[in-house]
Amino acid sequence: MSDQNQQPEAEPQPQAPDAIETMQQELADLRLPKPPFWMIAALIILVVHTWIPLALIARARVTKSTEPRVHIFQDMDVQPRYGPQASSPVFADGRSMRQPIEGTVARGELNEDDHYYRGYRSQRNADTGKWDVTYFEGMPAQVTVDDTFIRRGQERFNIYCAVCHGQDGYGAGPVTQRARDLKIELNATPMHNEAVLGRADGHLFNTITNGIRSMAGYGQQIAVEDRWAIVSYIRALQLSQNAPLDAVPVEKRGTLR
Repeated sequence: MSDQNQQPEAEPQPQAPDAIETMQQELADLRLPKPPFWMIAALIILVVHTWIPLALIARARVTKSTEPRVHIFQDMDVQPRYGPQASSPVFADGRSMRQPIEGTVARGELNEDDHYYRGYRSQRNADTGKWDVTYFEGMPAQVTVDDTFIRRGQERFNIYCAVCHGQDGYGAGPVTQRARDLKIELNATPMHNEAVLGRADGHLFNTITNGIRSMAGYGQQIAVEDRWAIVSYIRALQLSQNAPLDAVPVEKRGTLR
């Protein structure tokens, strides 16, 4: 009964063409206007230009240059300063390099132990007015001669001394051999001759420090303890070539030639 009384739904009526055009016009009015061509072109150019720094950075990372790097933030890295031996109007003597204060010693550089720092003691002779020099025998108390210490001396000897004296100490290192080929007189003293064998340990240390005859000193290149290590290795090297028979173990004496 109720189904018979139910009214059918009304179908939507098609809109008139004029109404559709009016609606499309209203929607078109709501859209943003398209920017002009010159504005689009300018925006593209600006975007492309932002890639240039990135390209320069990438190029700098894969190329080499002899020019110093660009230092934008200087901070205190670059500031006025005096070069070596430069003059200065600040001081009365006109020198920028100041001399140590008379009677003072830099901290840690007193070096008052003659045995350890110099290898000899000196005393002025009242009769002759000259300095009497006495070289110390043996090693100073600051070093402990053991296998590690001697091997350290061997390493330093092969770096600084063997180029002239040879690794075996016989005075035929590569520099000496080259000098002979060029007819240059360069007589590197063998470590095994009687003169060197008879020198005190302090004498060898002083020679390494200050040089002797045509040999330059190595006091600036080699630390004090390493110089004593070289002395200990020289003694071991000399012993290897001049050892008495009783220094060889009994079981090894049969292998000697």
